[in-house]
Amino acid sequence: METTYKTAGVDLEAGEDTVKRIKSFAKSTFNKNVLSDIGLFGGFYELDLAKYKKPVLVSSVDGVGTKLKVAFAMDRHDTVGQDLVNHCVNDIAVCGAKPLYFLDYLAFGKLNPDKAEKIVEGFSIACRENECALIGGETAEMPGLYSVDEYDMSGTIVGIVDKSKLIKGKGIKKGDVLIGFPSNGLHTNGYSLARKVLLDKYKLKDKMEGLTGTLGDELLRIHKSYYKLIKALKKEIKIKGFSHITGGGIVGNTNRILPEGLKLNIFWSKWEIPAIFKIIQSAGSISDAEMRQVFNLGIGLIAVVSREKQHDVVKLANELNEHPLVIGEVVPNK
Repeated sequence: METTYKTAGVDLEAGEDTVKRIKSFAKSTFNKNVLSDIGLFGGFYELDLAKYKKPVLVSSVDGVGTKLKVAFAMDRHDTVGQDLVNHCVNDIAVCGAKPLYFLDYLAFGKLNPDKAEKIVEGFSIACRENECALIGGETAEMPGLYSVDEYDMSGTIVGIVDKSKLIKGKGIKKGDVLIGFPSNGLHTNGYSLARKVLLDKYKLKDKMEGLTGTLGDELLRIHKSYYKLIKALKKEIKIKGFSHITGGGIVGNTNRILPEGLKLNIFWSKWEIPAIFKIIQSAGSISDAEMRQVFNLGIGLIAVVSREKQHDVVKLANELNEHPLVIGEVVPNK
């Protein structure tokens, strides 16, 4: 029997089929700045710099982590693509950047065009919602590295901001206020711990008190995009810093933008911790300190503003149907 690439586990026809299926999704995100079609060696994006005095490109790369294990178990692949784009967009939006374009990397044990199509459709939905273009990506089939029913993914986002409008936390001082905005669940962090404690006791199809659907539905809630909220807030109000709450929790992530000599005083009792986090904590007998370090606990974004501006932020956020909460303050690190 002849040895071929296909007998070695790589199906070139499946790859071609996948490219045909996903082209329309990528094209649905294109704008006048995109100069290339899918399938070239690179993605071409023409920069319009007329609005910028000193343009700065801001980029970020991330993955979805072991949340993918839940998608595999549920055989649901239409949400994780949105998770990835939204996570990446949030990471540059909190720096003040407008997202321009997104690139994806998908690696399969055995390429399944149906799954790939669902994932890329998710990319396209989130790219359109976040006003950015999906200009390229890579789909790889790697038998022996991944099991046949599994895949991994990562994404890269590139955005732009004028140097004078970068948001880095430089002006934060004692007395400033932390305004928190709700998350949509675990987002894409803490799944290794969550899966360990939950799946020892429960099944993904279980319905539990406090959850609107099954446990699996809750764990696959889409990582929320804060881009439009951030865009509106920074346009109207002087925001000193934004913090995207990912791995490391509220304190770990917000500390990244604090100037030296300052620390956070979080009002932990000011908001109701969503049911999923209570279920996780109870299932694993996890301490409050560990929960606060690993999970967002219901707060996905924090804006740091002067005390004088807090009412303006709350008012504008409420007009945008957000639910802002004053969750802490900046104090001296004595």
